[in-house]
Amino acid sequence: MNRIALLIIALAFLTFQSAAQDDMMDLLDDAPTTEFASATFKSTHVIVGQSIESPAKGTMLLNIQHHFGPVNSGFYNFFGFDQAVTRLRLSYGITDWLSIGLGRTTQNKTWDGSLKIKLLRQSSGARNMPFTISYYGNIGINTLERTDFSRPDYFSSRLSYVNQLLIARKFSSKLSLQLIPSLIHRNLVETRQDDNDVYSLGAAGRVKLTNRMSFNFEYHYILSKQTASQYYNSLSLGVDIETGGHVFQLFLTNSAGINEQYFIPYTDGSWLKGDIRIGFNIVRTFTIVKPKEFAKY
Repeated sequence: MNRIALLIIALAFLTFQSAAQDDMMDLLDDAPTTEFASATFKSTHVIVGQSIESPAKGTMLLNIQHHFGPVNSGFYNFFGFDQAVTRLRLSYGITDWLSIGLGRTTQNKTWDGSLKIKLLRQSSGARNMPFTISYYGNIGINTLERTDFSRPDYFSSRLSYVNQLLIARKFSSKLSLQLIPSLIHRNLVETRQDDNDVYSLGAAGRVKLTNRMSFNFEYHYILSKQTASQYYNSLSLGVDIETGGHVFQLFLTNSAGINEQYFIPYTDGSWLKGDIRIGFNIVRTFTIVKPKEFAKY
């Protein structure tokens, strides 16, 4: 009888322990979790300007950017197709929050190095953060051969800098909006009256049309009065088309420049006057370092 009693006690204890473990698992399942927003934009660029998106850790993006000449340049220039500005850019994700980039633009034969840091990420649940905020910094070097011998040609005179905060929110699966306060610094300007520091405030957005297509817009308002009196605000409208490993962006813009150093302070075309340029970006993703969970494959 003693053995039977011991057996009954042991079974009861095991049953109680199993029920307790199930209760603990239920408590863990009920604990709040953090859900992060993803794919706020489909590319590292909304159109011509930066988005809050960065390459994932261990991936490299090749971005080919191309702006034709103004459509109103007429048939002689084949409505802008005879004139073009091109930029090639590589960016690499060191971590999921830090990426670096290197680019070369035909405009002023400019080389540029860049850094993008994701400071905050939109989330809900246990941690509620309404926005994603990224910092973007860029240093550009004008490598044109010297033509003006009336002033010294210092290396520092060829440098320009970009500082931007990218503040975005994904309101739904179909709508994302972004604010872009920017500071452009040029070490050398044409006259003493020109702004070395150009401030601007940009706004951009994405409206999802289908699973693979979206409508995008981007506008940069120049706050610095001297620059604003000489140039126009940059306005771009376009569509994103996602095709697996590629993102193809087709757009219209009044900006010839591709780098922030050029399209924010030097846009000399007006939409109202027909100074509209056709442009496109092609983005290709390459996996350089495989994620650990896929390493065995």
